[in-house]
Amino acid sequence: MAAEQAAWRPRVFVTGASQGIGAGIAIEMARKGYDVAVSSTRPEKLSAVLDDIRGTGARALPVELEIRDQSSIERAIAAVIGEFGGLDVLVNNAAVAVRKAALEFTMDEWNAVMSINLTGTFFMCQQMGRHLIAAKRPGSIINITSTHGLVGMAKRSAYGISKAGVIHMARMLAIEWAEHGIRVNTVAPGAVVTPSRAAMPADADHAAVRMARIPMKKLCTVEDVAAAVSYLASAQASYITGQTLVLDGGVTSQ
Repeated sequence: MAAEQAAWRPRVFVTGASQGIGAGIAIEMARKGYDVAVSSTRPEKLSAVLDDIRGTGARALPVELEIRDQSSIERAIAAVIGEFGGLDVLVNNAAVAVRKAALEFTMDEWNAVMSINLTGTFFMCQQMGRHLIAAKRPGSIINITSTHGLVGMAKRSAYGISKAGVIHMARMLAIEWAEHGIRVNTVAPGAVVTPSRAAMPADADHAAVRMARIPMKKLCTVEDVAAAVSYLASAQASYITGQTLVLDGGVTSQ
């Protein structure tokens, strides 16, 4: 029994983890001692992050997930539970951002954003909640949102509205599931420097305006987001639920 307990590792599922923030979160959780499942609509894109996870000594599981499809959500959660024997932490990172003026949005474009960012996130949470309640185990759900869900910005209407919904989703689910020991929180970064964004040619004027709005005069990093997720998943955050941890260098404090 002692040997089995010593070998046990917590288990986390990170969606949208083929690159950028999702990949950074997955690797950090592996470093913190978790076995890690990662998803993409195209599992072949997960090879690099799987190698990095396994390089820490953790188990890594690739999962195909189409978050707009409830049966795909159910299959994905079942696959992780079946492989790992259970699931302790869910990180909902999969999302889509469309930069477009509100007057130009079509209903199909609106529905595409909402189906991934808001509806898909809700039903991922629902499946995780069902698993934890049935297993009579506590657990943590962490949804990645954005400061666009807290403050207004032009050409970000659908994205920002969807992320505001996810922020309030955490409050609602946190209250409903508190008696089961399930904590639900969000992490809301501002502008994040990812490897792909860093490689893009910068618009000097836009970058200067964006930086001028940040009191700390620096952008958020993938490592900042991963550290916040790791903290909220940990025992140190065991009394935190229904909250949003904002990583914006002070922008929303102004």
